[in-house]
Amino acid sequence: MEIWIPITLAGAFLQNLRSAAQKHLKGAMGTTGATFVRFGFGLPVALMVLAGLVASGRGPLPALSLEFAAWVVPGALAQIAGTFLLIHLFSYRNFAVGTAYSRTEPAQAALFGLIFLGERVTPGALVAIAISVAGVMLISVAHLKAGWRSLVTSVFSRNALIGLGSGMMFGISAVCYRGASISLGGPDFVTQATVTLVATLSVQVVVMGAWMVWRERGEFARIAKAWKVSLFAGVCGAGASLCWFSAMTLQNAAVVKALGQIELLFTFAVTVFFFREKIAPREVTGCLMITGGILVLLFFG
Repeated sequence: MEIWIPITLAGAFLQNLRSAAQKHLKGAMGTTGATFVRFGFGLPVALMVLAGLVASGRGPLPALSLEFAAWVVPGALAQIAGTFLLIHLFSYRNFAVGTAYSRTEPAQAALFGLIFLGERVTPGALVAIAISVAGVMLISVAHLKAGWRSLVTSVFSRNALIGLGSGMMFGISAVCYRGASISLGGPDFVTQATVTLVATLSVQVVVMGAWMVWRERGEFARIAKAWKVSLFAGVCGAGASLCWFSAMTLQNAAVVKALGQIELLFTFAVTVFFFREKIAPREVTGCLMITGGILVLLFFG
């Protein structure tokens, strides 16, 4: 098994925990605050990991360059935008359609990878991405009466456009992070990913922190009040990002994100085995499609 596979699985699991924490925080603070916690509380974690790598004697850290910055800054800003849009969907009574479209991230990452990095994915990987994305979208609209019809007819609805925008931003950020990490050229993929993560989180904390000081100072008090959950979200977010960055240093971003759709299976495992809740037939079908897409990816991608 190639090492990027278990790393991606770990990233998906941690992202599932972070998303649950952020959804909980949305009730205690605004969208901006719930978006900021993953960066503000994640940066100290990333710095500790980097310090540990330096102390382990892996050698000097890679030199930063203008090319590195040209990848990191757009990626950091795109991730802020994607996270903001995704959390903003929780404000709508029916955010299922928007969430479904946000899950087109792997397909959009494949397109942006081709545009920005000149990377192509294999026919097997394209099939796997299509199957898994369709499965995730089916799960997202499982409880809508019309299902796929609602998804198609609402393509120009506000929720759908916000979801597509979120997926686009995440797709761009994934490709940018791969470009940034690769541009460092060594000494190893873990160090490259960690340096990229620290640089990214630093940009995000400065940008969002400045915005909150200017326009939404009250969010700091709300974050402090919910610091325990915020810290949990930040730690899980930093761990997930480190896994994503590491995997995308080794493999095409679209392929990594396609395998990362397994996050939905983790969610349903918790729902069924921990909370003892039943899932709808469409959700079962969606889970089977995601599983099928992952198997196609692993064996034919």
